[in-house]
Order: sequence, then C-alpha cells, then structure tokens
Amino acid sequence: MMIITGKTKSGFSYQIQRERLENYELLEAIGESEENASAMPKVVKLLLGKEQTNKLKDHLRTEDGIVPIEKLSEEITEIFQNQKLTKNS
Repeated sequence: MMIITGKTKSGFSYQIQRERLENYELLEAIGESEENASAMPKVVKLLLGKEQTNKLKDHLRTEDGIVPIEKLSEEITEIFQNQKLTKNS
C-alpha cells in the first residue's frame, strides 16, 4: 500500500492511501459535487477518511466554531492539485 503525504499552504498535513485516489466511488462523488455541492462531504470522506476529515475541519474551524465551506473546498482542491503535480514529476 502506497501512502501519499503532503501539506497544504495553510499547514494541514495529510496522508492518503493511493488506493483512495484510484477509487471509482471518489470519481463518482466528484462528478456529483460538480452538479450538487451537497455531495462535497462524501468527496472529502472518500479522499481523507473519517479521522483526517475531522482533523481538517478542526484545522479550518474559526473561533466561532464554524468550518467555512469555501476554505474546506480550497483545501481539497489543493490536495488534488498536489497529486497531479506529484504524478507529473
């Protein structure tokens, strides 16, 4: 099992099993989220798993206890972009 590690610009460190990136259900969820933003939580959980999803939410949580949707979306986009850069190098 190959583990991909990385860190987003905001400082969130992650580890993703390569199998998660190659999961057809992740691809389906991404397609659904493009049509319906309510599918985004499924994308995040399929990509990061439950434990890391909670860590990411805590990482982004504001002082008021809110997890901004836009910031979470930016983090996930950055994680995907980092994988594309890694694959091409």
